Amino acid sequence: MTDVDAARVQVHGSPPLILLATVHIGLVIAAIVVQSVMSGMPYPTPYDSLQQLQDYYTRFPAVTRIVSFLQFGAAVPLGLFSVVIVSRLLFHDVRVAGVHIALFGGVASAIFMGISGLATWTLSQPGVADDPGAMRIGQLIAFATGAFGNVTTLGLLLAGVCVPSLVFRLMPRWVCWFGLIVAVVADASVLSMVWPSASLLLPLGRFPAYLWLIAASLTMPKTRMEPLRTSGR
Repeated sequence: MTDVDAARVQVHGSPPLILLATVHIGLVIAAIVVQSVMSGMPYPTPYDSLQQLQDYYTRFPAVTRIVSFLQFGAAVPLGLFSVVIVSRLLFHDVRVAGVHIALFGGVASAIFMGISGLATWTLSQPGVADDPGAMRIGQLIAFATGAFGNVTTLGLLLAGVCVPSLVFRLMPRWVCWFGLIVAVVADASVLSMVWPSASLLLPLGRFPAYLWLIAASLTMPKTRMEPLRTSGR
């Protein structure tokens, strides 16, 4: 009697990664478009004068409220994407530290984006823009969490997925290397907390990361072959 190898295809049960990625990216882009079109002004930053900030939030509370809704909404699919792609790694028996780094980074990035949306919502409420102190605190929290807080931890998600995917050959090498390069830029954006000139790294880390989300969604395998042992004569 001899043993004959056989195999059975197993499918990872989860929401489509591409759906979660596109919903997240779509909501972020929608927030940018709404702010730009409805206000006709650049999005306020902590480096603007107090008078400029107060003028913006006093004139555009409705725009600010819509943007906050879209930002908070974008946090949900990002968190789900992070959980699902980590689950996908575990499905492929990848049990290394990078998996947990990816989970921490992705969930933290989603939470930071959600907090940014909530802080932005407070800026749209009556009376907040009239109080320079309250407005300044709300705007700083919204920026800090939505900028280097969100982008730096997003870089951890990319690095945590790309390193084991490269080692275990789960995704094409170009997707992994692209993600690692973007992760370095995204994590380096935290330097903008000390040097404002490093703020250029924020969009250079954020928007290429969105391209990686799409690439990873399309290339991370959803199935695996499970070997079986059957007996025959």
